[in-house]
Amino acid sequence: MDTNFDKKIFIENFKHGCNKIQLKKFSKGETITTYIQKRNQICIVLSGEVDLIRYDLNGNKTIISHFICDDIFGEVFYPVNTNNELFAVACKSSEILFFTYDTLFTKCRRNCDFHKTLTSSLSELFLEQIISLNSRIELLTKRSIRSKILAYFDLQTRGSINRNFFMPFSYTDLADFLSIDRSAMMREIKLLIDDGFIKKSGGKITLLY
Repeated sequence: MDTNFDKKIFIENFKHGCNKIQLKKFSKGETITTYIQKRNQICIVLSGEVDLIRYDLNGNKTIISHFICDDIFGEVFYPVNTNNELFAVACKSSEILFFTYDTLFTKCRRNCDFHKTLTSSLSELFLEQIISLNSRIELLTKRSIRSKILAYFDLQTRGSINRNFFMPFSYTDLADFLSIDRSAMMREIKLLIDDGFIKKSGGKITLLY
């Protein structure tokens, strides 16, 4: 694994040097792509934020993943084995870079730096996405609403000296992300405040444990 790999520089070089990509801008609420057409598509968030959403047969919404700047997503990471289509939706104005997995191993006409360094850096490029998927699995395997909430809060402060963060979601979206009832979640958050586990001020959460 290349320890000198810098994902931001890699993406910037790819963005300006490769002729096998597409750059598109999306408004808030606009669908960026879906995961049922088997296009083997890979996307990188250049700016903005994106939710990966599933609706079940009853119309209930689940947020599968939330992506921010430099995050990578796409069908290649999430094979769909059901008829429930997944939607990648812009949470705010966003710019997205598109390419397909098949083009990763095909040199472009410019012989760009992206294709020259791909073989050695591919594992680093996907590493954060793999870690994110594993974290998502951890959250969903928690049995109680409280344990899901606390596990999510811990993830938000992981690697930070401060034990506080600003919620990247609305509380409605957080409930959809954790696959729990919003009213039950809000009751549990109030209990966590009353029990001295957390402090809440608007969208700011401070962990006290």
